[in-house]
Amino acid sequence: MTLDKSTFAGIVIALFGVGIGSILDGGKLVQLLQPTAALIVIGGTIGAVMVQFPLRIVFQALMQLKDVFLSVEPEPDHLVQHLLRYAYKARRDGLLSLDAELAKIKDPFLKDSLMLAIDGVNATDLRKMMELQLDYEGEKDERIPKVFDAAGGFAPTFGIIGAVLGLIQVMQRLHDINEVGKGIAVAFVATIYGVGSANLLFLPWAGKLRIRLREKQVVQEMTLEAVLAIIEGVNPRALELQLNSYVAAPPRRWLEKVAIQ
Repeated sequence: MTLDKSTFAGIVIALFGVGIGSILDGGKLVQLLQPTAALIVIGGTIGAVMVQFPLRIVFQALMQLKDVFLSVEPEPDHLVQHLLRYAYKARRDGLLSLDAELAKIKDPFLKDSLMLAIDGVNATDLRKMMELQLDYEGEKDERIPKVFDAAGGFAPTFGIIGAVLGLIQVMQRLHDINEVGKGIAVAFVATIYGVGSANLLFLPWAGKLRIRLREKQVVQEMTLEAVLAIIEGVNPRALELQLNSYVAAPPRRWLEKVAIQ
């Protein structure tokens, strides 16, 4: 697990662009630092999200946020080698010989699929059962990005609310024209916070989480197809070619490594 350079670089570049643009236009960065505006936007957005989603889902989204900043590089080699080893062993010693492998498997989806196969469930029924599980897990996982989608929708609105509240305070000091100009500038910082947080943080977070979830689903789909191939007694060489289509890297010869083990 490593830091996601794309996420950090994107945030830095966006902040750098806004900051330099503001300076070139004669502004000062300190003008953009308004704790009151930040409190209105962040507090209001969090509150609205908690109204829309159960607290359990909100906490799940916060826990899943690490996947935006930490990149877990997929390691298909390890999984594919195991799948081909299972296929090779099942073809040589029979499907029941894989029963001893179940205790070593940590991936719940692979373990459940292989256990059903060993128990004698035919390929058609196993596909229906595991695809149903995939659909159910996918529906649950999709709630996580929706939390940040919602935050991206609420934040600009609370930015406008913050600006209006600031303007109300300004209107009460119309007798001092110097304070009016300064107060209007401060009021609109809330709008910047709302629009900026939505388009730089919340909506991109939701998009990246969807990419991470899709990567996980592709691995599970590959796992299911491999287990079905093992049930049907597909030649390990043919299975290797099939699994290559799920891997983004150039085709590899995994079976040679498996045969040596």
